[in-house]
Amino acid sequence: MSGPLEGLRVIEMGSLIAGPFCGQLMGDMGADVIKIEAPGDGDPMRQWGQGPKPAWWRVIARNKRSVSLDLRKPRGQDIARQLVAKADILVENFRPGTLEKWGMSPEALHAINPGLIIVRVSGYGQTGPYADRAGFGLVGEAMGGWRYLVGEPDRPPARMGISIGDTLAASYGCMGALAALYHREKTGRGQVVDSALYEAVLQVTESLLSDYGASGHMRTRSGSILPGIAPSNVYPCSDGDIVIGANQDKVFARFAETIGMAEWAEDPRYKTHHARGERQAELDGLISEWTLRHTVAEVDAIMSEAGVPAGPIYRPDQMVKDPQFLSRNAIHWENHPHMGRIPMPNVFPKLSQTPGEVRRPAPDTVGQHTDEVLSALLGFSASTLSELRSENVI
Repeated sequence: MSGPLEGLRVIEMGSLIAGPFCGQLMGDMGADVIKIEAPGDGDPMRQWGQGPKPAWWRVIARNKRSVSLDLRKPRGQDIARQLVAKADILVENFRPGTLEKWGMSPEALHAINPGLIIVRVSGYGQTGPYADRAGFGLVGEAMGGWRYLVGEPDRPPARMGISIGDTLAASYGCMGALAALYHREKTGRGQVVDSALYEAVLQVTESLLSDYGASGHMRTRSGSILPGIAPSNVYPCSDGDIVIGANQDKVFARFAETIGMAEWAEDPRYKTHHARGERQAELDGLISEWTLRHTVAEVDAIMSEAGVPAGPIYRPDQMVKDPQFLSRNAIHWENHPHMGRIPMPNVFPKLSQTPGEVRRPAPDTVGQHTDEVLSALLGFSASTLSELRSENVI
């Protein structure tokens, strides 16, 4: 094992995205993540993804060991408590009240493991009038303001093509766990990390609330632009699209000179940040006339030479060949016996002294490591494991 979290043991309960992504982040950084799956089909994420060979599971379950355990049965709950007693962190994303129903409330778990850190990811948090509602990522994105801001202004709210609400809540849950670990180092006491999807989304909506409170301004959907920030948009080229961000005054002056319009830098219509913002559509139209005369590669090279932030809009087939991705090992490749060579995001961020890594592939079968974990950690004999299987507990 390697990574800054080497030596930490994490028990991951729950399924789908929010809890498992939190576990993935910890596993990537070296923690021993034991994922509890229901006997049989296991986590539905095993079937999620797109294309003829869905591969999402290969990413979200990497660096984990799978233990099949029926948490709805008293004996399964007892085994879970035994595992938690030997853990540093528990991650769960059940509907609030589920752990309590199974006799695993924070109070009960802290009674057997005072240093345990319990990460609870849910739609609305563990308290409040909405706490017991079912809460998927799309609902958290809507309530937290994300959906309100995404899309074209003359159309219904859109969504990002990924489950951003779940991964944000998982990331904040992971960050909270690390903060709680630091506190535990000083006090020896664990605590609960309560990460709500709608609050994680709210955290990244920048000045949405503050603009409203300060002046009553209600931000609205603005498509591919940020209102008043210009030029900063997607611009058409002869063979595709490119993004250019030249909204800072000095950068804009370099940009204008580069495209043969040096006079723009002194033109009162475009000279200042506020002036450009007032003529955003007009300026974007003029820039598009120039970009359309060039290819994406040409514009990218010209902007790079001038020190103007710009770049193509990448697809997966471009990512796996790009020299920046390759030189930094931004992509991890898994050689799977049935799926072939699978690319996936590598471990981020990169640490100079104790970097994380993909140490083990995602478990292929539900409960692949059940015997290994229960015998090594809890001392279960072969006869006990056989008995548990006969009772469908594991």
